Amino acid sequence: MKLDELANQCGEWLRGAGPESDIVVSSRIRLARNLADYPFIRKCTEQDRRAIVRSLRERITSVKELSKATYIDVEELSAIDRQFLVERQLISRELSESEGARGVAIDNNEQFSLMMNEEDHLRIQVMHSGLDLHAAWQRMNRIDDLIEEQVSYAFHDQKGYLTACPTNVGTGARISVMLHLPALVITRHIDKVFRSLQKISLAVRGLYGEGSQAMGDFYQISNQITLGKSEEELVKQVSDVAPMLINYERRAREVLIRDSEQELHDRVSRAYGILCTAKTISSEETMHLLSSLRMGVNLGLISDLEIPTINKLFIHTQPAHLQKLRGEELDTSERNIERANYLQRHLRKNTRDETPGDN
Repeated sequence: MKLDELANQCGEWLRGAGPESDIVVSSRIRLARNLADYPFIRKCTEQDRRAIVRSLRERITSVKELSKATYIDVEELSAIDRQFLVERQLISRELSESEGARGVAIDNNEQFSLMMNEEDHLRIQVMHSGLDLHAAWQRMNRIDDLIEEQVSYAFHDQKGYLTACPTNVGTGARISVMLHLPALVITRHIDKVFRSLQKISLAVRGLYGEGSQAMGDFYQISNQITLGKSEEELVKQVSDVAPMLINYERRAREVLIRDSEQELHDRVSRAYGILCTAKTISSEETMHLLSSLRMGVNLGLISDLEIPTINKLFIHTQPAHLQKLRGEELDTSERNIERANYLQRHLRKNTRDETPGDN
């Protein structure tokens, strides 16, 4: 699998399928693990870092179930290719921006990725489309067990898995769902909801995780505490809260339809019109307008588009994706023109009678 080939397809988390996929874009589980025989990354020499990557790569590829994953040497990638993998949610910004030996092994269906030498020696990530945390955990647990049969993790009998960041000590698990919550933003109830989540030790982050801004009304909700609870308990905590957030968003959409249907229809129609006719458009404005369009499709206000098509537009209009699809580097002005052209081509041709994955 080459990155250029990857750019022309959509990953698991963008399928727009699975339970509650009108609001829950994806379910993701990450585990932080460190090898017992090496110091944490910040104390590693470059020789240690290369030995860690070599050891993990050799042992992971020796596991039959994981051997088909494609290994990518992140250190050797261009800035655009690294950003492409960040936009794709296959590596973190930390792995992209750090220095020295580091890599990632990616499943061909993009359901899992194994980041080597991020903040910890190994970050295992599993993503499923829609609200599917229990299935994602089953997959994650299997992968973690297979790797642990090959390597010795840093583990303490009382503290659990030892990690570079104290907030990850214990299970090392980050359980998250990515939600699309435009109605709560429009009705200005979003801050109240987020304050409630913080009271029960859940974190709210933007599209690209810790430190990122919310774009397109997408939010990641995840556990803050990893110590003192089992992985299954953390999965249950997020799984129990997600339906409440889905219900809040649905009720907010019902209020918008009941009290201001014309204004809502106008918002969605204007978004569609601008996206179909603009000659130049920024990434931020595109995300904002696609968010309105996505809500409009889910509410039946637009009939000739499907959610997988809009999900694809969200990711393919990101800066690195645009440049990968075009096959050349573009400055900001050129990207804005290319983005407008891309949107026009795909919004006009992607109807229910056409294949959503077609490019």
